[in-house]
Amino acid sequence: MRIKGLMGVASLVSAAVLALTSCSGGGSATESGSTSLSGEVIKLEYLHRLSDGQGMTPVAEIIKKWNDTHPNVQVIATRFSGKATEMAAKLEADVKAGTAPCLAQVAYGEAPGMFVKNLLEDVSAEAAKYKDDYTSSAYAQMSVGGKMVGLPQDTGPLVYLYNEAEFNALGIEVPKTFDELLEAAKKAAAQGKYILGFEPDEAGYGLSAQAAAAGAVWYSAVDNKWRVNTTGEESQAVATFWQEALDAKAALTHNRWSSEYEQALASGSLIGNIAPAWEIGSALDKLDGTAYEGQWRVAKLPTIGGAQMTGPDGGSGVAVMKGCGHKTEAMEFNNWLNTQVADLAARGLLPAAKDAVTTPEKTLRQFGNQDVYKVLSEAGDEISSQWSYIPGFPDVTPKMSEKAAEVAAGSAKVADILTVAGDASRQTLKDAGLPVADS
Repeated sequence: MRIKGLMGVASLVSAAVLALTSCSGGGSATESGSTSLSGEVIKLEYLHRLSDGQGMTPVAEIIKKWNDTHPNVQVIATRFSGKATEMAAKLEADVKAGTAPCLAQVAYGEAPGMFVKNLLEDVSAEAAKYKDDYTSSAYAQMSVGGKMVGLPQDTGPLVYLYNEAEFNALGIEVPKTFDELLEAAKKAAAQGKYILGFEPDEAGYGLSAQAAAAGAVWYSAVDNKWRVNTTGEESQAVATFWQEALDAKAALTHNRWSSEYEQALASGSLIGNIAPAWEIGSALDKLDGTAYEGQWRVAKLPTIGGAQMTGPDGGSGVAVMKGCGHKTEAMEFNNWLNTQVADLAARGLLPAAKDAVTTPEKTLRQFGNQDVYKVLSEAGDEISSQWSYIPGFPDVTPKMSEKAAEVAAGSAKVADILTVAGDASRQTLKDAGLPVADS
């Protein structure tokens, strides 16, 4: 039944793309750089959001390694410093203007909507050459409607971070289940410590990923229509967990990307939390040089649905934008870039490539010499294989965050976030002209 559901989702996306393509010109077919037929140098533009931090190989240096060894295919990399949503809007405008780069960093949740809008190229034939270089779950993240739109770069399985020394001092063992996590959170809170953070600004991807870890499938296909189910039993189990934690005042409610969160971490008030793998690279930077440095560890996400499974929170790939005139060369660089696992891991990313990853020196220092990437890699293999996003999911997440802020303020319930997610998902699909089932 699940295979049929996935095939149905693929057919729905493909039909939507065909409909949009027939009524619009799509992206310009202009080339990025000059043709190699006469021996001229091909120039590929690559737009990304990767920042350069301490201990990281600068993006420019990574690109230089390619350019030095590929004189006939030169890459020009540009960092977009704005928000992810702003970059998506820029790429859409650029495709329509015929000025889009050949390659761009695209979040997995963005890819379906961008493909439906005819902003991405179908590079299935080129991608097939590199399929064996990536984990199957990560490779599938760049497949939309059965078409490959690029290659995966990193994955974001949820894991659990905790301060081992503080846990030992409180007499708390690392929780294996959400039930144990709740009881431990209550015990810690009674002693003025917190091992959980309810993060309104991360509610969209965070709660959906936890629902996926519980076995929920929010989006499927029935009778050639999208079926939305964000309030099923598995999702409600996640909502109940958080509501009980909040009612017991056993979780902090700061936005993840706020000074309040950072202060709670630096002061030793927050000593544990659920986090995606991509946070590893910077999550503990505030603790460098403090008494807490080296005390933290990484564990797999406690189970909530019985099976040892996690959900995807973020992660991105490199997509080929509509109008790229050198798809073969673009995908060759794409694969080269995403298999530079040491450079990607040094950024705190969990590479999607299969190559073994050595835990970087910075991560070893911050996590007390734990082989963190062994845990992350195992978690990456346990991401729910049944989870997929609808076209336009990034339009759903802000509404979930708005309701989550009300939950943090005490004026709404966690279950309300699930309802909002469902309503916003159906409306987003309808606004895109896609068929939606009644239930």
